[in-house]
Amino acid sequence: MTRARVPAGVTEGGQFATGARAEAALTLSAPVRVPAQVPVSPAAARALDAIAAAGGRGYLVGGCVRDSLLRPGAAPKDVDIEAYGLEPGDLARALDGVGRVDEVGKAFSVLTVRTGGQSLDVALPRREVRTGPGHRDFAIEVDPYVDLATASGRRDFTINALMFDPASGELVDCWGGLDDLRAGVLRHTTPAFAEDPLRVLRGARFAARFDLTMHPDTVALARDLAPEFASLSTERVWGEWSTMAATAKHPSRWLDVLAQTGWLRHFPELDVLRGISQDRRWHPEGDVFEHSRLAADAGARLADEAGLDGPDRAAIVLAAMLHDVGKATHTQCDGDRITSHGHDEFGEPIAKTFLSRIGAPRHVADLVGPLVRNHMVSTTVAQPSMSTVRRLARRLAPATMQQWALVVGADRGGRGPASEPGNTGRWLELAQRAGTEQRPVRPILGGDILRAAGWAPGPSFGPVIKAAIAAQDDGAFADADGARAWLAATYPGGQPSA
Repeated sequence: MTRARVPAGVTEGGQFATGARAEAALTLSAPVRVPAQVPVSPAAARALDAIAAAGGRGYLVGGCVRDSLLRPGAAPKDVDIEAYGLEPGDLARALDGVGRVDEVGKAFSVLTVRTGGQSLDVALPRREVRTGPGHRDFAIEVDPYVDLATASGRRDFTINALMFDPASGELVDCWGGLDDLRAGVLRHTTPAFAEDPLRVLRGARFAARFDLTMHPDTVALARDLAPEFASLSTERVWGEWSTMAATAKHPSRWLDVLAQTGWLRHFPELDVLRGISQDRRWHPEGDVFEHSRLAADAGARLADEAGLDGPDRAAIVLAAMLHDVGKATHTQCDGDRITSHGHDEFGEPIAKTFLSRIGAPRHVADLVGPLVRNHMVSTTVAQPSMSTVRRLARRLAPATMQQWALVVGADRGGRGPASEPGNTGRWLELAQRAGTEQRPVRPILGGDILRAAGWAPGPSFGPVIKAAIAAQDDGAFADADGARAWLAATYPGGQPSA
C-alpha cells in the first residue's frame, strides 16, 4: 500500500499536534486506503493548500468522491472538504486568504468559500457526546481531532462516507463503501442514521438515481423509522421528491424503497394503486402500481432524450408516475373485463391534492394536473384536426403540447411487453403548424374589441370572451377583423342584458 505523505502538523503515528491543542490530539483509525483518481479543481486545491499550510489536513468527502468513482474523469459539481487538525477560528483565517468565506452552519462550523468561480463547503469533523441513556440522548460536537472512522460514520450511507486524501492520492474507505458501490448496494454506516428520518427518503433518492438496492439491514432500520415521518416538514419532503424527479434514472427504485420500508403508506395516493388490476390485453405488466413504476422510468428516459433537466424534467417524471392515480376510484371489474372510464379526468384533483400535501409549489400542481387529465386524449381521438389540437393546447396550459407528448409516451412505454412509442406525432405536427407547441393561440377578441363595438364593461364580457376563444380554436376566425365579424353575427342585437 502506498505510504501517505505526512503534512505539517500530523505526526508519523497519525496524530494531529497543533500547538496548545496538542494534548487533545486523537490517533486516527486505520481505514482502507487505495490509490484513486479524483479530480481536484484549482479552487479546491487552493483551499486544501491553505488548510495544510495552517497545520491541518483536508479531505474531499461525500458526493464529490462518490460521483468521481461512478463517472471517472467527470468534474463533480459540488465539492465538500472536511478539515482536520484546525480549530474553527484557525480554519476560517486560513481560508480567508483563498476567497470570500461565509459561515453557513455555525453550530457545526461549516464554511462556504467562494473562489475562482466555484463555491466550496468546508467543514470540521464532528462526533457524538452521550447526554443520557436514550437512543436520542446525545449532542453533536465539533472535534477537529476525531479519527476518520468516527467522523465519516456520521454520514448516512457507506457510499457517501468515502473520502479522498489529495495529499496521498488515496481513497479512504472506513465503512466498506467501495465494495457497496461496486455491488450496487445502499447501506447505512452506523446507528446514527436514525437521527434524521429524512435519510430514508434520501436513501430512496440515491437508489433511484444510481440504480441501487437497499441493504436488508438498512431496510429494517428504515421500517422502524416510518412512524417518524410526521416529524418531517413538507419543505424537506418536497425537497427529496423534487430532487428525485429531477435526477433519478430509475424512479421506480424510489417507489420500491418506499414500499420495502413501509414508507409508501405515507403517500396513500400511490400506495392504493398496489393490487388494482388492469386489462392484461393492454397492460400485461401487472397492476396499476407496476404500470406507474414503469411509466415513471419511461418518463425519465424520454425527458432525458428531450434534453430536459431540473424542474422541467421533474414535471414529466411526476406526471408519468401520477397519470393513473384516478384508477384507484374508477376501476371496475365485470367478469374478465376491467375498465377505468373517467380515471384521467378524476385523476387530476387526486394528483393535485397529492402534490400539495407533499409540499410542491402550486405551479407544479397546476402544470402536472392538466397532463394527468389529458393523457388519454390521443387514444380516444384517432384523427386530430387543427381545431382539436388548438383546444387541447388550451386545456393543457400552463403545460405544453410537447410535455403532454412525453407523458403520453411514458404511459405507452410503461406497459412491459406491450410497450410502444407514443402516438402523438400527428398531434405535434398540427401543433407546429398552429403555433401551439409551447402555448395556446393568443385570444383575439378581448375587452378592447367589445368596447370598440359599443359594449359597456360588465358581467357579460366573461361569457362572450370565453365563447369567442372556443370559436377561434374551432377556426371561426383568425384575425381581429374576423373576430369583429363573428361578434356581429353571433350577437346581432348587441350586448345582452346582464
